[in-house]
Amino acid sequence: MRLYKILQKPIVTEKTANMQVTKPRYGFIVSPDATKIDVKMAIKELYWVEVAQVNILNAREKFKNGRKVKKQLKRRNQRKAYVTLKNANDTLDVTLVK
Repeated sequence: MRLYKILQKPIVTEKTANMQVTKPRYGFIVSPDATKIDVKMAIKELYWVEVAQVNILNAREKFKNGRKVKKQLKRRNQRKAYVTLKNANDTLDVTLVK
């Protein structure tokens, strides 16, 4: 699987910003069939940092009712990966890829 298909985009929210203060921890939206090992290897290849731990969670699809169209709208399933780095001094600039 290609590296850019494994890591689809970084999660940039207030929650992930707070995680980066306490530990070197970052969030990514990953492909639905990516494993922890795939994510670890992709981070290592793209950013040149050592990964200590990868936690993956599956976010279920969510429904909401449309206002103008009386229909139920559906948001897709997502798979998120939270990556903890080994060295506390390492930082990832998710806007750049080395």
